Amino acid sequence: MPTSSASDIRRAVAVIGGGFYGCMLAVHLRESGAEVVLLEKHDDLLMRASLVNQARVHNGYHYPRSLITGLRSRVNFPRFVEEFRACIDSAFDKIYAVAANHSHVTARHFVNFCTRIGAPLRPVPSHIRELFDPQHVEAVYAVEEYAFDAVRLRREMWRRLRAAGVEVRLGAEVTRIGREAGRLRLEVRSPEGATEQVVEQAFNCTYSQINPLLVRSGIAPIPLKHEVTEMALVEMPGELAGIGVTVMCGPFFSCMPYPSRGLHSFSHVRYTPHTSWRDSGREVLDAHEFLARGSWKTRFPLMVRDAARYLPALADCRQVDSIWEVKTVLPASERDDGRPILLEHDVGLPGLTCVLAAKIDNVFDMLDAVPVDRIQPHRRAA
Repeated sequence: MPTSSASDIRRAVAVIGGGFYGCMLAVHLRESGAEVVLLEKHDDLLMRASLVNQARVHNGYHYPRSLITGLRSRVNFPRFVEEFRACIDSAFDKIYAVAANHSHVTARHFVNFCTRIGAPLRPVPSHIRELFDPQHVEAVYAVEEYAFDAVRLRREMWRRLRAAGVEVRLGAEVTRIGREAGRLRLEVRSPEGATEQVVEQAFNCTYSQINPLLVRSGIAPIPLKHEVTEMALVEMPGELAGIGVTVMCGPFFSCMPYPSRGLHSFSHVRYTPHTSWRDSGREVLDAHEFLARGSWKTRFPLMVRDAARYLPALADCRQVDSIWEVKTVLPASERDDGRPILLEHDVGLPGLTCVLAAKIDNVFDMLDAVPVDRIQPHRRAA
């Protein structure tokens, strides 16, 4: 390995992955007194899962089978909205409907759950209720839920990183992590060539790339499940243009404003996932490479055909595009759709922490759980 320089040793912490969680963590650690370098392999921040998602700011409604996830969303919702107000789109009506058949919850269950977590429900006007087929939909509620603009969020994260004094290196892919002389040594590949970053602590916030980095470093992977997902982007018909709709809870669908493109996202529990796999043993798929190599065909016609049974007006929506990404979750989440945050310290190497989270609005739970007293003071060269 190349010999480290004095400037390398001064950087106490590396955050690997410039998604929303990685950026927020880098700012948090810098404001806690650490010298921080943020390493992102793409040419900008928030380019993968932080951008390619439903853009939903959860308020708990989505998780009636996971009380803890719903409650944490409810607690974090007002904080997220207040802190990122300039990135929030609230100028639409958000509707939740409970399917009459094949749903994991009934309307009564859903109301009781919302009451327990303090999530407000309101009756919908008759012209909204009439949009839904009564044979397929048991109940319809107006709720308080918003969307975020990922492009504005990216600009905000750049502002915070610069204000905090975080060093950001774009086009810098960490290929391996080792440990020598009591410090972590990160091998970094960039267009300028191979370099090395020497730090006291490192946080692996690479989402679907967590395990490939671990395995390249000779560390056993964390049990994770991955799905190649398609989010259709659509223009909604006039009567649905100003609303977002989620039909739950089970093999149903959601249409949400997608502010960064001025469209609606369209996802379907049955058709959005195109394939899935689990990491096991020492051989893991590189999710980004797998997604890039695949020839993926849209399932939008299947999505809209099924969804129109519940909301007939959807038959007239028009697909503009589809966006694709790999969704990564903890396998235990399949039981109840919960979205716990993984924060695991000393993964294979002292000082290496892995972070995995699937809900952008619960970032504060992660920040509150990071023990900043574990971060060693930086050591300047003599």
